[in-house]
Amino acid sequence: MKPRIAIPVPTSTDLAYNQRSWPQYASAVERSGGEPVEIPLAATPTAIANLINTCQGVLLPGSPADVNPHKYGQEPIPECAAADSLRENVDELLVQDAHNLYKPIFAICFGIQFLNVWRGGTLVQDLTVLPVNHAAGGSVAIAHTAAVAPDSLLGSLVSTSEAPEQDSFLRLPINSSHHQAIGIPGDGLRISARCPQDAVIEAVEGGQATEGASAHFVVGVQWHPERSYDLSLASRALFDRFVAEAAVWTPRPIHTSVAL
Repeated sequence: MKPRIAIPVPTSTDLAYNQRSWPQYASAVERSGGEPVEIPLAATPTAIANLINTCQGVLLPGSPADVNPHKYGQEPIPECAAADSLRENVDELLVQDAHNLYKPIFAICFGIQFLNVWRGGTLVQDLTVLPVNHAAGGSVAIAHTAAVAPDSLLGSLVSTSEAPEQDSFLRLPINSSHHQAIGIPGDGLRISARCPQDAVIEAVEGGQATEGASAHFVVGVQWHPERSYDLSLASRALFDRFVAEAAVWTPRPIHTSVAL
């Protein structure tokens, strides 16, 4: 059976955005051998939990919203977009379940930012345009490169034919559609890529800092590999590996910490 991949609806406020973006994530998952499962934002927690229980992996997509800065101890600045509490609530359920049971997680754009905050990290609320325009948008196929650490999980998925080595890093061409980025990485998250021009964090990875964490697939990227699936070997490799991890996932036992 194909592994079922939970993908929340990107936003509760912009139907047009959902209609053009969610199918791109779903298509990439399908083409890599998975079954995308839409997680609605307005359903009851029980209904969402029931859906999550049928899935073997979690994909956190992008969104036009920004994560509520109060969740990482900051006041919002004027450039910070409004938060989407419904999306954040659903992501909370998805990420909590995935961490409890070690389900593989693939986080993209807003998704990597939410994951980082959930893991106790912070965000940069607005990036300066120079020297790199990180908000280039979907019409720009290659906005800049990401310097990928060769010894990272991400680095193992990147071909030198697409990302030649320079200064001991793999220079991967990527798209870019964001105005925020990770500030301080969350607990157990390791930086695996940065923008070489301004050091903005472009990718993190790392399962939980507990026994068996090495077997927990958690990867987040700041760009949109679903958009470049047809153009980029690395984009396809990311989805292929994520779906493959979901295909072999088995529930891990949960042990109570309370003596009975």
